[in-house]
Amino acid sequence: MFESFDTPIRACVIGSTGGIGGAMIDTLAASDAVDVVYALSRSGAAHKAANVHNLTLDFLDEASIQAAAEALREVGPFDLIIVATGLLQGDGIAPEKNMRALNLDAMRKSFEVNTFGPALTAKYFLPLLRRQNKAVFAALSARVGSISDNRLGGWYSYRASKAALNMMIKTLSIETARRFKEQIIIGLHPGTVDTDLSKPFQGNVPDEKLFTPKFSAERLLAVVEQVSANDTGGLFAWDGVRVEF
Repeated sequence: MFESFDTPIRACVIGSTGGIGGAMIDTLAASDAVDVVYALSRSGAAHKAANVHNLTLDFLDEASIQAAAEALREVGPFDLIIVATGLLQGDGIAPEKNMRALNLDAMRKSFEVNTFGPALTAKYFLPLLRRQNKAVFAALSARVGSISDNRLGGWYSYRASKAALNMMIKTLSIETARRFKEQIIIGLHPGTVDTDLSKPFQGNVPDEKLFTPKFSAERLLAVVEQVSANDTGGLFAWDGVRVEF
Protein backbone atom coordinates (compact mmCIF):
# COMPACT_ATOMS: atom_id res chain seq x y z
CA MET A 1 0.00 0.00 0.00
CA PHE A 2 1.00 3.63 -0.68
CA GLU A 3 3.43 2.75 -3.45
CA SER A 4 2.28 5.85 -5.35
CA PHE A 5 3.52 8.08 -2.52
CA ASP A 6 7.04 9.06 -1.59
CA THR A 7 7.22 6.74 1.43
CA PRO A 8 7.35 6.57 4.35
CA ILE A 9 4.32 8.82 4.57
CA ARG A 10 3.12 11.18 7.26
CA ALA A 11 -0.65 11.08 7.78
CA CYS A 12 -3.25 13.04 9.70
CA VAL A 13 -6.82 11.90 10.46
CA ILE A 14 -9.43 14.36 11.73
CA GLY A 15 -12.32 12.58 13.43
CA SER A 16 -10.18 9.75 14.72
CA THR A 17 -12.67 8.49 17.33
CA GLY A 18 -15.43 7.72 14.82
CA GLY A 19 -15.92 4.24 13.43
CA ILE A 20 -14.27 4.85 10.07
CA GLY A 21 -11.72 7.32 11.41
CA GLY A 22 -10.62 4.90 14.11
CA ALA A 23 -10.30 2.07 11.59
CA MET A 24 -8.22 4.31 9.34
CA ILE A 25 -5.89 5.04 12.24
CA ASP A 26 -5.51 1.30 12.88
CA THR A 27 -4.77 0.57 9.23
CA LEU A 28 -2.34 3.42 8.79
CA ALA A 29 -0.50 2.71 12.04
CA ALA A 30 -0.01 -0.93 11.03
CA SER A 31 1.47 -0.13 7.61
CA ASP A 32 5.21 -0.30 7.08
CA ALA A 33 4.80 2.51 4.55
CA VAL A 34 3.62 4.95 7.24
CA ASP A 35 6.07 6.85 9.40
CA VAL A 36 3.70 8.65 11.76
CA VAL A 37 -0.02 9.30 12.17
CA TYR A 38 -1.58 12.28 13.91
CA ALA A 39 -5.04 11.49 15.27
CA LEU A 40 -7.26 14.50 15.95
CA SER A 41 -10.57 14.47 17.78
CA ARG A 42 -12.57 16.60 20.17
CA SER A 43 -11.55 14.38 23.08
CA GLY A 44 -7.94 13.85 22.00
CA ALA A 45 -8.41 10.18 22.86
CA ALA A 46 -5.22 8.17 23.03
CA HIS A 47 -4.38 5.40 20.57
CA LYS A 48 -2.40 2.33 21.52
CA ALA A 49 0.06 2.37 18.60
CA ALA A 50 3.46 3.91 19.28
CA ASN A 51 3.53 5.79 15.95
CA VAL A 52 0.21 7.57 16.59
CA HIS A 53 0.19 11.00 18.20
CA ASN A 54 -3.08 12.36 19.57
CA LEU A 55 -4.25 15.97 19.50
CA THR A 56 -7.49 17.76 20.31
CA LEU A 57 -9.51 19.56 17.66
CA ASP A 58 -13.09 20.81 17.71
CA PHE A 59 -13.84 21.42 14.08
CA LEU A 60 -16.95 23.43 14.90
CA ASP A 61 -14.61 25.97 16.50
CA GLU A 62 -12.44 27.79 13.95
CA ALA A 63 -9.93 28.86 16.59
CA SER A 64 -9.46 25.21 17.60
CA ILE A 65 -8.87 24.19 13.98
CA GLN A 66 -6.33 26.95 13.52
CA ALA A 67 -4.51 26.08 16.75
CA ALA A 68 -4.24 22.41 15.77
CA ALA A 69 -2.93 23.31 12.33
CA GLU A 70 -0.33 25.64 13.82
CA ALA A 71 0.84 22.88 16.15
CA LEU A 72 1.19 20.46 13.23
CA ARG A 73 2.99 23.02 11.08
CA GLU A 74 6.01 22.43 13.32
CA VAL A 75 6.13 18.73 12.40
CA GLY A 76 4.85 18.73 8.77
CA PRO A 77 4.63 18.50 5.85
CA PHE A 78 2.02 15.76 5.42
CA ASP A 79 1.42 13.32 2.59
CA LEU A 80 -2.13 12.43 3.56
CA ILE A 81 -4.82 14.35 5.45
CA ILE A 82 -8.26 12.77 5.92
CA VAL A 83 -11.37 14.39 7.36
CA ALA A 84 -13.35 11.37 8.62
CA THR A 85 -16.37 13.12 10.10
CA GLY A 86 -20.07 13.32 9.36
CA LEU A 87 -23.54 13.68 10.86
CA LEU A 88 -26.66 11.86 9.69
CA GLN A 89 -28.67 11.46 12.88
CA GLY A 90 -28.39 12.08 16.61
CA ASP A 91 -28.61 15.12 18.89
CA GLY A 92 -32.28 15.46 17.97
CA ILE A 93 -31.54 15.15 14.25
CA ALA A 94 -33.00 12.51 11.94
CA PRO A 95 -33.09 12.31 8.12
CA GLU A 96 -36.25 14.02 6.85
CA LYS A 97 -38.77 11.76 5.12
CA ASN A 98 -40.57 14.74 3.59
CA MET A 99 -40.43 18.53 3.45
CA ARG A 100 -42.76 18.87 6.45
CA ALA A 101 -39.93 17.55 8.62
CA LEU A 102 -37.55 20.37 7.67
CA ASN A 103 -36.26 22.20 10.73
CA LEU A 104 -33.89 25.16 10.76
CA ASP A 105 -31.82 24.02 13.74
CA ALA A 106 -31.39 20.53 12.30
CA MET A 107 -30.45 21.88 8.88
CA ARG A 108 -27.94 24.27 10.43
CA LYS A 109 -26.34 21.45 12.45
CA SER A 110 -26.09 19.21 9.38
CA PHE A 111 -24.31 21.91 7.41
CA GLU A 112 -22.03 22.79 10.32
CA VAL A 113 -20.77 19.21 10.64
CA ASN A 114 -20.93 17.98 7.04
CA THR A 115 -19.91 21.14 5.16
CA PHE A 116 -18.60 24.01 7.27
CA GLY A 117 -16.29 21.92 9.47
CA PRO A 118 -14.51 20.14 6.61
CA ALA A 119 -14.25 23.39 4.62
CA LEU A 120 -12.64 25.28 7.50
CA THR A 121 -10.37 22.32 8.16
CA ALA A 122 -9.23 22.54 4.54
CA LYS A 123 -8.57 26.27 4.99
CA TYR A 124 -5.99 25.60 7.71
CA PHE A 125 -4.77 22.09 6.86
CA LEU A 126 -4.25 22.25 3.09
CA PRO A 127 -1.16 24.45 3.63
CA LEU A 128 0.30 21.53 5.61
CA LEU A 129 0.35 19.22 2.57
CA ARG A 130 3.60 18.33 0.89
CA ARG A 131 4.15 20.51 -2.19
CA GLN A 132 6.35 18.15 -4.16
CA ASN A 133 5.36 14.56 -4.96
CA LYS A 134 1.88 13.14 -4.46
CA ALA A 135 -0.11 14.44 -1.49
CA VAL A 136 -3.82 13.88 -0.79
CA PHE A 137 -6.49 15.73 1.18
CA ALA A 138 -9.66 13.61 1.41
CA ALA A 139 -13.00 14.15 3.16
CA LEU A 140 -15.76 11.62 3.77
CA SER A 141 -18.72 12.52 1.61
CA ALA A 142 -21.65 10.35 0.45
CA ARG A 143 -23.27 9.08 -2.72
CA VAL A 144 -26.57 10.60 -1.57
CA GLY A 145 -24.91 14.00 -1.96
CA SER A 146 -24.89 13.43 -5.73
CA ILE A 147 -27.61 15.53 -7.38
CA SER A 148 -27.67 13.40 -10.53
CA ASP A 149 -28.01 10.19 -8.48
CA ASN A 150 -30.95 11.41 -6.37
CA ARG A 151 -33.93 9.26 -7.37
CA LEU A 152 -35.61 8.62 -4.01
CA GLY A 153 -35.81 12.10 -2.47
CA GLY A 154 -35.96 12.65 1.30
CA TRP A 155 -32.97 13.13 3.60
CA TYR A 156 -32.95 16.82 2.65
CA SER A 157 -30.37 18.18 5.06
CA TYR A 158 -27.91 15.30 4.75
CA ARG A 159 -28.13 15.25 0.94
CA ALA A 160 -27.78 19.02 0.65
CA SER A 161 -24.91 19.31 3.13
CA LYS A 162 -22.95 16.56 1.39
CA ALA A 163 -23.68 18.10 -2.02
CA ALA A 164 -22.32 21.37 -0.64
CA LEU A 165 -19.24 19.52 0.62
CA ASN A 166 -18.72 18.09 -2.86
CA MET A 167 -18.78 21.63 -4.25
CA MET A 168 -16.27 22.74 -1.62
CA ILE A 169 -13.98 19.88 -2.62
CA LYS A 170 -14.26 20.70 -6.31
CA THR A 171 -13.63 24.41 -5.76
CA LEU A 172 -10.70 23.81 -3.42
CA SER A 173 -9.16 21.48 -5.99
CA ILE A 174 -9.31 24.12 -8.71
CA GLU A 175 -7.62 26.75 -6.55
CA THR A 176 -4.95 24.35 -5.28
CA ALA A 177 -4.11 22.96 -8.73
CA ARG A 178 -3.07 26.42 -9.91
CA ARG A 179 -0.02 26.29 -7.64
CA PHE A 180 0.59 22.71 -6.58
CA LYS A 181 0.07 20.27 -9.44
CA GLU A 182 0.63 17.08 -7.44
CA GLN A 183 -1.77 17.84 -4.59
CA ILE A 184 -5.02 15.88 -4.86
CA ILE A 185 -8.28 16.87 -3.15
CA ILE A 186 -11.09 14.31 -3.23
CA GLY A 187 -14.27 13.18 -1.56
CA LEU A 188 -14.72 9.58 -0.45
CA HIS A 189 -17.97 7.58 -0.29
CA PRO A 190 -17.46 4.78 2.26
CA GLY A 191 -20.61 2.76 1.48
CA THR A 192 -22.93 1.72 4.28
CA VAL A 193 -20.70 1.05 7.26
CA ASP A 194 -21.72 -0.60 10.53
CA THR A 195 -21.25 2.44 12.76
CA ASP A 196 -23.46 4.49 15.06
CA LEU A 197 -24.17 6.85 12.17
CA SER A 198 -25.91 4.18 10.10
CA LYS A 199 -27.39 1.82 12.72
CA PRO A 200 -31.01 3.07 12.49
CA PHE A 201 -30.94 2.58 8.71
CA GLN A 202 -29.32 -0.84 8.32
CA GLY A 203 -32.53 -2.89 8.23
CA ASN A 204 -32.89 -2.92 4.45
CA VAL A 205 -29.18 -3.21 3.70
CA PRO A 206 -28.10 -6.68 2.42
CA ASP A 207 -25.40 -8.29 4.53
CA GLU A 208 -22.88 -8.11 1.69
CA LYS A 209 -23.47 -4.33 1.39
CA LEU A 210 -23.03 -3.58 5.10
CA PHE A 211 -19.33 -3.07 5.64
CA THR A 212 -17.24 -3.26 8.78
CA PRO A 213 -15.28 -0.09 9.57
CA LYS A 214 -12.07 -2.05 8.96
CA PHE A 215 -13.14 -3.13 5.46
CA SER A 216 -14.34 0.36 4.51
CA ALA A 217 -11.17 2.01 5.82
CA GLU A 218 -8.95 -0.39 3.90
CA ARG A 219 -10.91 0.13 0.70
CA LEU A 220 -10.90 3.92 1.04
CA LEU A 221 -7.16 3.96 1.63
CA ALA A 222 -6.79 1.81 -1.49
CA VAL A 223 -8.68 4.53 -3.38
CA VAL A 224 -6.30 7.14 -1.97
CA GLU A 225 -3.46 5.00 -3.27
CA GLN A 226 -4.89 4.75 -6.80
CA VAL A 227 -5.91 8.37 -7.47
CA SER A 228 -3.70 10.75 -9.41
CA ALA A 229 -3.60 14.48 -10.04
CA ASN A 230 -6.10 13.98 -12.88
CA ASP A 231 -8.67 12.87 -10.30
CA THR A 232 -8.51 15.93 -8.06
CA GLY A 233 -11.90 17.44 -7.30
CA GLY A 234 -13.76 14.15 -7.73
CA LEU A 235 -15.89 11.97 -5.47
CA PHE A 236 -14.89 8.30 -5.35
CA ALA A 237 -16.73 5.34 -3.86
CA TRP A 238 -15.11 2.65 -1.73
CA ASP A 239 -14.62 0.50 -4.87
CA GLY A 240 -12.70 3.21 -6.68
CA VAL A 241 -15.54 4.16 -9.05
CA ARG A 242 -16.09 7.91 -9.56
CA VAL A 243 -19.48 9.14 -8.37
CA GLU A 244 -20.91 11.84 -10.61
CA PHE A 245 -22.07 15.00 -8.88
